Amino acid sequence: MAIKITGTGSYIPSSIEKNEDFHQHEFLNTDGSNFKHDNNVIIEKFKAITGIGERRYADNHINTSDLGFFAAEKAIADAKIDPETLDYIIVAHNFGDVVHGTIQSDILPCLASRIKHNLRIKNPKCVAYDILFGCPGWIEGVIQAQAFIKAGIAKRCLVIGAEALSRVVDKHDRDSMIYSDGAGATIIEETEGNDGILAHETASFTYDEAYYLYFGNSNNQKLCRDTRYIKMDGRKIYEFALSQVPLAMKNCLDNSGIDIKDVKKILIHQANEKMDEAILKRFYKLYNTDIPEGIMPMSIQKYGNSSVATVPTLLDLIKHGKMSNQSFSKGDVIIFASVGAGMHINAMVYKY
Repeated sequence: MAIKITGTGSYIPSSIEKNEDFHQHEFLNTDGSNFKHDNNVIIEKFKAITGIGERRYADNHINTSDLGFFAAEKAIADAKIDPETLDYIIVAHNFGDVVHGTIQSDILPCLASRIKHNLRIKNPKCVAYDILFGCPGWIEGVIQAQAFIKAGIAKRCLVIGAEALSRVVDKHDRDSMIYSDGAGATIIEETEGNDGILAHETASFTYDEAYYLYFGNSNNQKLCRDTRYIKMDGRKIYEFALSQVPLAMKNCLDNSGIDIKDVKKILIHQANEKMDEAILKRFYKLYNTDIPEGIMPMSIQKYGNSSVATVPTLLDLIKHGKMSNQSFSKGDVIIFASVGAGMHINAMVYKY
């Protein structure tokens, strides 16, 4: 028995927010004071560190559940399945639906129920629920789907990662330039063969690390102190990711029985270009081997950090030939990995 990804889909909003669009923003320090450098310098340094040149924002009338629905329709069509045969719909997100111009998250009903409703699925035994697991949410959803299938209580699952981070950013915080909107979806099901998901690894570090990402006040002291925005301690996250993600990837690969030399692609959560490159270097250093050219595709330059959506979106783009010089072939071994709020990390070894 193999548990495989049989269909993928993604939705990338059409509205492009370029770095130069931030030139008129009033960026402030956490205490509300002005930076010593002007925005040109701030944006130039931001691009050098993150690699992001532009990102996508959802249109005002579209919410996170809509993004997930659009991606889900494509994944279902790609897998050529009847949606009524789905046993589970698992939706990873972080903030629910935040209607444009409002400050309150809406998760009643859960996004999975909304997406199932929009898909017009009548089958009540198709169970729909959300998971809140930070940026690693889509990978964790796939791991859960695999567990359901292994346990014999499901044969086919839809796993979605969707987020509209543009609705929860503090425009006075430089970190707001990192975040973007989008969705990726996958069909997971049991098939014949010895490929598919080979191993996985998950860990939650909460003793000291739980609040590296959190909800906090705007850097603009004049704004309402009751309103919260996504905030992060970038330095601590960077150091944490570099110390823990390569180890999780190695444990996962070792448990799969696959040799490092047989790995063809590594799809890491698109959080920060420099951080992902550093994770890759540390991972290969653990095996004392060189990094193969082109092994880590990157989409962050154009699409920014859409949290739970980055990895399934990257997978879908490559699968459907939408990334230059990147493709999958039958039998390719792929490592998926992510790190995010919680602090959670996970990894998965997959044979295409």
